[in-house]
Amino acid sequence: MGWAVAVAVLLSASPGFVTRGDVTPEADLRREAQAAWTSLEAQYAAQAGGLPTRAPATVTLQKGTSLSPERNAQGRPGVVELRQNTPGVLDARTRTALRHELAHQLLWWACPASSEDRLFHEAFALTVSGELPAWRDGPYQSLSRAAKEVASAPAVDTPRARRGLARILGEHTGFPAALTRRLRQCHDGARWATPLTVEELADVAVLAPEPATVVVSRHSGEVLFSEGDVRRAVPYGSALKPFLYAAGTALASNPTAPPQLAPRRGVQEWACGAGLPPKVDARLALLRSCNGWFLDWEATGLAPKAFGVWGPVLSAVGLTGLPSDMTEAIGLRSAHGLSPWGMAQAYRLLAEARPDVLALLTGNVDEGTLSGLSTSKALKGVATKTGTVRDAASRPQLGWIAAVDADLVAVIVRPGKMPRHFVDELPALLTRVRRRAGLDAARVQVLGLLPSASVEARCSGAGFSLDDGAPRAAPPDFSRLDALTAKGPAVCLGSPWRVRFPEGPDGGRDYAGVFTWSTPPPYRPPPGVPTTPSALKARRGSDFVFRTTRVQYTAGVVAAEDVTLKGEARVALARVAAHNERHADTRHSGRALCDTTHCQAFRGTVRIRPEETRALQLPPLKWDAWLTFSQGGATPWREARSRSEVEALLGRNLVSLRFESGRVRYLRTEGTPAAPYEDARSLPCDTLRAGLKLPSCPQRASFDGPRVLFEGQGRGHGEGLDVEAAKASPGLSSDALLERAYGARPPTP
Repeated sequence: MGWAVAVAVLLSASPGFVTRGDVTPEADLRREAQAAWTSLEAQYAAQAGGLPTRAPATVTLQKGTSLSPERNAQGRPGVVELRQNTPGVLDARTRTALRHELAHQLLWWACPASSEDRLFHEAFALTVSGELPAWRDGPYQSLSRAAKEVASAPAVDTPRARRGLARILGEHTGFPAALTRRLRQCHDGARWATPLTVEELADVAVLAPEPATVVVSRHSGEVLFSEGDVRRAVPYGSALKPFLYAAGTALASNPTAPPQLAPRRGVQEWACGAGLPPKVDARLALLRSCNGWFLDWEATGLAPKAFGVWGPVLSAVGLTGLPSDMTEAIGLRSAHGLSPWGMAQAYRLLAEARPDVLALLTGNVDEGTLSGLSTSKALKGVATKTGTVRDAASRPQLGWIAAVDADLVAVIVRPGKMPRHFVDELPALLTRVRRRAGLDAARVQVLGLLPSASVEARCSGAGFSLDDGAPRAAPPDFSRLDALTAKGPAVCLGSPWRVRFPEGPDGGRDYAGVFTWSTPPPYRPPPGVPTTPSALKARRGSDFVFRTTRVQYTAGVVAAEDVTLKGEARVALARVAAHNERHADTRHSGRALCDTTHCQAFRGTVRIRPEETRALQLPPLKWDAWLTFSQGGATPWREARSRSEVEALLGRNLVSLRFESGRVRYLRTEGTPAAPYEDARSLPCDTLRAGLKLPSCPQRASFDGPRVLFEGQGRGHGEGLDVEAAKASPGLSSDALLERAYGARPPTP
């Protein structure tokens, strides 16, 4: 330990250790804990590059009352439970167990982002507690066998798993390099995008690859299908070449372009299929996956290094290391790995940032690595990229296919196969996933009642803002959403956006999808139509447009209306919400729906219920118009508003008010005192209801001096589907409920 680190440790703050009298001698136990903590901090500082920035105020040391027979200790943040076989004796086993659990305590505070990474926690605790030699005793164990033992117990809490972990850690002399890298991540406050893997820890591939498949939504980012270990990083072959292309090709603001290069005859890396032209451009090189072109591009000095602007994206989704040269970048040399999940997330962002690259990759089935197959026609319009990892004898060790269509991102990995030999699985996979209805895109203007500058967002996964097709990492903490979307869409990989605003719910709301900035046109109410500031904002729309899946949007609308709704009533409302999303023009011409009651309320992402899924599997509704709905019900209400409030909305000198057919009809005295007359007017009742914040459209109104008394029943405007009435009709199907609500409307011709 260096002198500077030693001084820093002496000056650092340590927790106080509290005992409860059930592990003795207490003073010795506290001294042992203090010495162990000082040693652990020193080891952390030496590897992480600095002391932890946080520490618990106290750690309670107590006797464990529910320890399993094979455990000598266990803990949770702020508490360590110990087994003491002989009261008054702190034997070597107890001291080792104490150091092990204190290592966990230190990580919980120093690196909270890693709290769910059990392998990282156990590897660190075994390394720094001094117990490795004891675990290494016993018969010889191969590295692959040790890896299987660890994989069989993800919590690494069995003796066999810990012995296997000790074997893997024994591959290193000194402190394991993988743990040092991860501890530096902790100290730098970097995102913990992917958990530590056995391969990363051992620095070699110790587990044979297994089949893995994952499908994610382009819109919401949710995982729609997963099979196999989709989080395990494996060599990627040529599957990342599109990111090199994206980093090196020109957009309008970047006039440079990759060169056209002449194929070199007799060079194996230029064996890219028959009929190569005299000059090969980047497009054809990408479709043919031509290694020679990429290597010669690097030789020109113009190729991006370490994936250019896409390097941070790939690192954020779990790429185990950035390539040092083109042979590593294009997978000729398998120095690094990426998980199928990480690959899918990266392609999701690529699709958002560079639709031109995705359009290029749709040509793969016509003139690229997947052309001329019986399944090629079935993949028309789907962007695909393949990758093959080969051994020294050029035999396929691992095959990759990444595919992107309008709504889905799919990644298939198969050991021992070339992509052309399993591509027939892809159309069936996409068809299987699409059996879930509502995976297409829905767009909604959100948060329009708030000042744009007051809305903040944070991505707990890997957040990126897009600027002219280039990804820029979003700040790890909450930041203004208008800044995130100022130059392009904002995408959160691996989690929903968490959005907060003044007077909003504690902790904010989840929004699983993509945000963009789109300023709506000015709104001017029709002449003579009264309105309120809130209504003006709602009718204007919002600067923020949010894209998610239609089923996610539908579920959010239903939850905002009535979270307790279930059964056929919920199906009916979900069908109406999904129908209205397709009729946004009736509310905001040329734009998406808003999230206020001017359209239909939407308050972010919620858990999808079976009723929403079923609703979107049913046939479309027969009415070609906006369908209204309200909470409804028959509970009577009576509320008063000042006459001045009412006249501010309807005009002065009111004489009478009555309600019929969804409208308020009223008389006002106009003219002069010498020649007065009564002016009859009307407007939608919902304008009055919203402006005066009444529970529903009134049935009656009466004047009481300076006040106006309103009476009615239920909640909402009272038109269309009555949600409370639907809840009270359990015997009716959604079709019957909708026919009762809208049957008088003419169907679509």
